[in-house]
Amino acid sequence: MTINCVWEHNGRDTLLYAVDFVGAYTRGETLEAAVRKMQAEICSYLKWCGKKAVTSMDIVIIEEKVSELAICDADSDVLFESEKAPLTAEEYIKLKALALKSAQDFLALYDSVPDKNATAAPERKTFYGQVPRTANEMYEHTKNVNTYYFAEIAVDADH
Repeated sequence: MTINCVWEHNGRDTLLYAVDFVGAYTRGETLEAAVRKMQAEICSYLKWCGKKAVTSMDIVIIEEKVSELAICDADSDVLFESEKAPLTAEEYIKLKALALKSAQDFLALYDSVPDKNATAAPERKTFYGQVPRTANEMYEHTKNVNTYYFAEIAVDADH
């Protein structure tokens, strides 16, 4: 199986996105480190989608984006060439189903945490502020990120 990837980097860090597996990506200090993680990421993604994992894959870089952003914090400003074309109704329905599955799984994970304010993670600051360390902080962070991205396309998020 060929995995087409977009490579975003800033000279110190790499994000490697699997173009045909929306949301699947790896991170590393180098391209080689991110590539080494991609097979496990794709296998995990396929399992999440209810599909059979593959045993062999070729990673192909089809696009590169040099960024000035904090890649180590998953800050990104790449827009894939493949994302610029209008979606067909079929593509929209497929992507919407993935987004709804992701939201449902996120809520199930959140609901499964017995103490939503517990943490064992040390404090760490990023370009956007403190890294969320508890289930409640992650929930709020995700909600706020959604608000930001919806605003980028002039859509109000009323939650």
